[in-house]
Amino acid sequence: MNELKTPDRPSGTGNTAGAPHEASTHHRAGLAALAVGALGVVYGDIGTSPLYAFREALEGHHLTIDETTLLGACSLVFWALIVVITIKYLFLVMKADNHGEGGILALTALLSPSKGFRMGKRRGTLLLLGLFGCALLYGDGVITPAISVLSAVEGFEVASPVFNDWVLPVSIVILVLLFIVQKRGTEAVAKVFGPIMVMWFAILAVLGLHNIVKEPSILQAVNPIHGLRYFKANGIDGFWSLGSIFLVVTGGEALYADMGHFGRKPIAAGWFTVVLPCLLLNYFGQGALLLNEPEAIRNPLFLMGPSWSVYPMAILATAATVIASQALISGAFSLTAQAVQLDYLPRIKIDHTSAKHSGQIYVPIVNWLLMVGCIIAVLLFQSSKNLAAAYGIAVTSTMAITTVLFAAMALERWRWSTTKVALICTPLVVIDLAFFSANIVKIPHGGWFTLVIACSQFFLMWTWRKGRHLVSMRLKRGEQPIEAFIADMNASATTRLPGTAVFLFKDPGVVPPALIRTVEHFGAVHETTMIVSIQTADQPSISPTQRAAVTPLGSGMFTVELTFGFMDAVDVQSALVGISHPDLQFDPSRITYFIGRETVLVTELEGMPLWQERIFDLQNRNAASAARFFSLPSTQVFEVGTQVKI
Repeated sequence: MNELKTPDRPSGTGNTAGAPHEASTHHRAGLAALAVGALGVVYGDIGTSPLYAFREALEGHHLTIDETTLLGACSLVFWALIVVITIKYLFLVMKADNHGEGGILALTALLSPSKGFRMGKRRGTLLLLGLFGCALLYGDGVITPAISVLSAVEGFEVASPVFNDWVLPVSIVILVLLFIVQKRGTEAVAKVFGPIMVMWFAILAVLGLHNIVKEPSILQAVNPIHGLRYFKANGIDGFWSLGSIFLVVTGGEALYADMGHFGRKPIAAGWFTVVLPCLLLNYFGQGALLLNEPEAIRNPLFLMGPSWSVYPMAILATAATVIASQALISGAFSLTAQAVQLDYLPRIKIDHTSAKHSGQIYVPIVNWLLMVGCIIAVLLFQSSKNLAAAYGIAVTSTMAITTVLFAAMALERWRWSTTKVALICTPLVVIDLAFFSANIVKIPHGGWFTLVIACSQFFLMWTWRKGRHLVSMRLKRGEQPIEAFIADMNASATTRLPGTAVFLFKDPGVVPPALIRTVEHFGAVHETTMIVSIQTADQPSISPTQRAAVTPLGSGMFTVELTFGFMDAVDVQSALVGISHPDLQFDPSRITYFIGRETVLVTELEGMPLWQERIFDLQNRNAASAARFFSLPSTQVFEVGTQVKI
């Protein structure tokens, strides 16, 4: 998630004779570099699925390891990768970008009321679905690092049973180190991510091809008939095994979420040239191995090569799983930043770790909560086999929600006909629901873990959203139009103070409570007064030249509307300094920033249950300083408190 955002089309390079060829060469080189980068970030999750997916699909459901089962399993894996990843995500969903950004929150923003749609019951349901899908990804962010690192370290057990007692402590140490280094940023580490994953995929392909050559009959699995025979032979157990076969596509949502950092073309190039061929070769190779050695099901990936290869494979697998974990952690940071900007979460501390790339961020509280969650998961489930029982329910739910939101977006924004949407999306929904249904059986065996995390996060996001709405409604009761305020101020000959005052308030067109309180207490206003409202656009980024809209009101007062994208860093001071307006002149060093701080009073007024209001009050009191969040100089900030009953 930490790569440079590059457009899919190359820009012009001039009119010299050699320019078209040179531009094409540079574009191909840039595309190749981004594709390699995408291998390290985007495909880390799906690329490490061969460690456990095939094993859990067969051994985890006690299926008979015979030709019918192996050909059927390989067939299901093949078609899952083709339909879910290639067709659904690369050919369809990734075209639903929000100004180049992807992910479930970006897709939800396309259906928001600010896009011109009315907030009816149906749209409210879609927005709630998108919010819940976002919460589910936090559960995935806890499980993925835990199962990936555990499954890699378990590879040493294949080499020698002496490592049995070391798997858990070593896994925990790796996870702790992984989260400790997050605060340093991932730019330097990211440079080696791509090459390591290229090596990983190459070895997957070589091991797979080595075993396919020994048993080429496994290639018959491309025929979907073998998938049907698989279900016929294994009955209900075969259906439940879909919950584990689904593990081969668990990184699908990451392709969409990371689209803004690489572009659709580099991600697609990496998929078709490296990832898809290597994964298919390895899965078919595992099937070929098991045709001759069914007992290898205990850990087929590590048993595909010669005995001497187990140690280097385990080391490389550990590196690959750390990379896969990094992708999910970075994704959680990015998701949190978007949620804060869209006002689904309270303001929290967000550190930007790169002066070049705004997408490279570090969110301390999310980092440490994820670390604690991963360690709890490792200690609670003890093995990757047990963790596999918890893995899948969150991702299948998110993928199903993505399909529903995509269908709604295609209807309302692309103006597809109902027939076209039904023909394209119905098969995808059926597949999503089949995977989801097969994962339901996992809930009592560990699936509850991710659902608890997701439901808790959804509840906190919804409580914050609803609480903020109630506070806004209560404040509106005491609002005063700006025009009336200026008239009263002129009539009473209010004293003018030297310098510039900036009052931050969300709603444009009305007087901030902090300004009203200031005039009431001091009987004065500054010579230059700016009422600044900060809006979050439903697109990822706003050009600095289009950020500020200034409206002179007379008597030295101005309204300034600053608009930031939901991926932009909110730097109010820099945005104000960048304003160019003939009537608005000020010295940045003489600005006093007035910030309203609402103190919530829990009451029995209509709104939320008392217990939920208390949770919102706790969230509000622990929200990060507005001065820090808006990048204001602490020595120039003045807070004005207001009590709000909810």
